[in-house]
Amino acid sequence: MLAPPLEVHRVCLPPARTTVEKLRHRLSEIFFPDDPLHRFKDQTWLRKFVLGLQFLFPVFQWGPNYSFELLKSDVVSGLTIASLAIPQGISYAKLANLPPIIGLYSSFVPPLIYSVLGSSRHLAVGPVSIASLVMGTMLNENVSYTEEPILYLKLAFTATFFAGLLGFVIDFLSKATLVGFMAGAAVIVSLQQLKGLLGIVHFTSKMQLVPVLSSVFHHKDESMRKPKLFWVSAAAPLASVVLSTILVVCLKSEVPGIKTIGHLPKGLNPPSSNMLYFHGAHLALAIKTGLITGILSLTEGIAVGRTFAALKNYQVDGNKEMMAIGLMNMAGSCSSCYVTTGSFSRSAVNYNAGAKTVVSNIIMAASVLITLLFLMPLFHYTPNLILAAIIITAVIGLIDYQAAVKLWKVDKLDFLACLCSFLGVLFISVPLAVTAIDTSGLDTISELRKMLDRRSLKLVLANPVASVTEKLHQSNILESFGLEGLYLTVGEAVDDISSSWKAQP
Repeated sequence: MLAPPLEVHRVCLPPARTTVEKLRHRLSEIFFPDDPLHRFKDQTWLRKFVLGLQFLFPVFQWGPNYSFELLKSDVVSGLTIASLAIPQGISYAKLANLPPIIGLYSSFVPPLIYSVLGSSRHLAVGPVSIASLVMGTMLNENVSYTEEPILYLKLAFTATFFAGLLGFVIDFLSKATLVGFMAGAAVIVSLQQLKGLLGIVHFTSKMQLVPVLSSVFHHKDESMRKPKLFWVSAAAPLASVVLSTILVVCLKSEVPGIKTIGHLPKGLNPPSSNMLYFHGAHLALAIKTGLITGILSLTEGIAVGRTFAALKNYQVDGNKEMMAIGLMNMAGSCSSCYVTTGSFSRSAVNYNAGAKTVVSNIIMAASVLITLLFLMPLFHYTPNLILAAIIITAVIGLIDYQAAVKLWKVDKLDFLACLCSFLGVLFISVPLAVTAIDTSGLDTISELRKMLDRRSLKLVLANPVASVTEKLHQSNILESFGLEGLYLTVGEAVDDISSSWKAQP
């Protein structure tokens, strides 16, 4: 007996909508995906209130079940990442051409906000090298941080505000471009640290490869007497800071030429909402800098969070992460903080130290608070060369050559985009190297398939075009679908899957 022919439905254009209706729909997709209101149906007002709190603030989901055993693990991991966050915060602030104390401020307020709003258990929040580099480069090209420090600081806080406000465009950033950008930026960041490591005074403020190398060779006679403390950079960051500071204190009379951090003010974050720059000639610069650093902070934060969530088999909500990272940057801009996100190096330490929840961020913030209130004078004699070594150690890992090799195998054009981004950072400009689209979709498909498998759902492909099929095959993703995961038409997919379900007892 022949099966009845498939019914063909005529596809019509959607009804016309006003601009306000389109905006409302778009906002609902961003902030309230997957119809979250279905959980509120037929519930009491008290239950609706609790569900609302849990949806907006993930802390109310896991908080009631928090135990002393979890606290012990989080205290250990929180103290561990604090030992990394404090020296990195100071170092990255200098990388952004900001006062070192701003880096510590940025390691206090944002982690507290993320601990309430974020959905990742292992993400360690604070300043990161890439966003610091981009902010420092873009702002310093137009405003000198040495000649106009107050204006520069205002623009940094304003850019941080817009990074939180305008950072909801992460899905448009190509992974191929990001791989090249990260690698190029890592090289530039490392080369810029030769100023601190070699003690060169007249060093270029430009970020391109040729001016940096030229500055090294033309001023090599200024190189600082072959620094005897260089070996300390191989140790852990906090140990490096402590040991080098002790040595400088002991030897300052014999080696007076070592540059140190100097005075750092004690106390909590001062408010900075009055320093936000919403008018004037440099407003466009602040918006552009905020947009670029916002994209980078969201990209890194969500990617790092999902990486460690996959290892522990739990789900990170991308929309909640965007809201959390965005809101913590907006709040940070009003409390003397600059752009922050989830750091891969600190998150890896957090994960390996046994973190169970985001309480580890609260413990880290408490440690930074104690440092701000009581320990700031101890950093007066910390040498700048140690901070430079910390930055180099942190950014070397951003060079992901394996990802570049994979791009070469999967799509030569995407590899070209990666290479152009890499060379663009080295020879042209850091911000101008961020553009394009494409193989990011491969990782999205792979991640979506894993997520659906955990929920006992099946992802299949219907009539993929030749170029898509080729890329899936070259990246070995196609093998995971098997023969039962590819169909010529949607109708065939529906019929086949429906018949297989009906055949199950």
